[in-house]
Amino acid sequence: MIYEKNHYTQINLDFSQERNLGVWEDSKEIFPPSLPTLPTLPTQIDSTITPDDYMSYPIAELAIANSQDLVSLLQFPFMQRALIGAVLMGILGGLLGSFVTLRQLSFFSHAVGHAALVGVALGVLLQLNPTWMLLPFTLVFGVVVLYFVDKTDLGSDSVLSIVLSGALAIGVILSSLIQGYRGNLMGVLFGDILAIDATDLVLTLLILVGGAIFLFSTLRQQILLTLNPDVAKVQGIPVELYRYAFVVLLSLAVAVAIKAVGVLLVNAFLVIPAATAKLMSQHFSRFLWMSVIIGSISSIAGILVSGIFNLASGPSIVLVQFLLFIAVFVVIKLGWQTA
Repeated sequence: MIYEKNHYTQINLDFSQERNLGVWEDSKEIFPPSLPTLPTLPTQIDSTITPDDYMSYPIAELAIANSQDLVSLLQFPFMQRALIGAVLMGILGGLLGSFVTLRQLSFFSHAVGHAALVGVALGVLLQLNPTWMLLPFTLVFGVVVLYFVDKTDLGSDSVLSIVLSGALAIGVILSSLIQGYRGNLMGVLFGDILAIDATDLVLTLLILVGGAIFLFSTLRQQILLTLNPDVAKVQGIPVELYRYAFVVLLSLAVAVAIKAVGVLLVNAFLVIPAATAKLMSQHFSRFLWMSVIIGSISSIAGILVSGIFNLASGPSIVLVQFLLFIAVFVVIKLGWQTA
């Protein structure tokens, strides 16, 4: 059987049974009393009810008993959105992750992702969609951090550590001010790609298209900037403009990926596919395309693993990417040494 389980109900997707978990009666301190009570689903098969009618209920996790149920699950809109989002975010992560890895910006994306906790907390406190707070906050944070790195004599790692520590402190303090239910905050912290909506897909697609146009239209300059910034500056390439533009793109990518894999794992979503591709090829074009392919395929595989083994979706995606990296490392590096 396939079950959708959340704090409110447990729903059998073959429409044969449903039971109320009674959380509203037993855990009133968790949920504010002003929230409406969800209607009871029918216990008998009704041919007039479509799968879309059941998708208004919150989704926290999936349990899949056999492959036939997995095929049935793919018919539902939330799963279709999750798969589309996985492909888009996988392509975006692989594309940007290639430059992040080569430019040694992994810690930068890590800092932006963790500092996004401030944006999430502000969104919850102001009763706004955290996504609309994440986008401007990560954008401003990324630009400000790069400005600090350029204007100080300290190393970039030192500046990032200082700014990250300050942002995390502010985020924790703001989080402590949140009263009552913190579902939005926890969801963004740990991610749930099954909860993405059409707005998230549109935002991801826009950032992907904009990023691809920017990077591929200036690919030669980007490669030269990646390999030797000094030579790029001598040849008249606007190094600072390209650096800030890439940071803006990276910050926006981190913001949209947070909802899928969470603040705590978003950096891995960018770095692991590119690092895996780098082990497989030293040629830049092949490395770039392999990073994109690995990012998208591993995202889809992670969602399927999440459903089959009843695991959280975000960590499942990162786990698949990690295991793939280990497998490639063992086969290519250790295999060559023993050959």
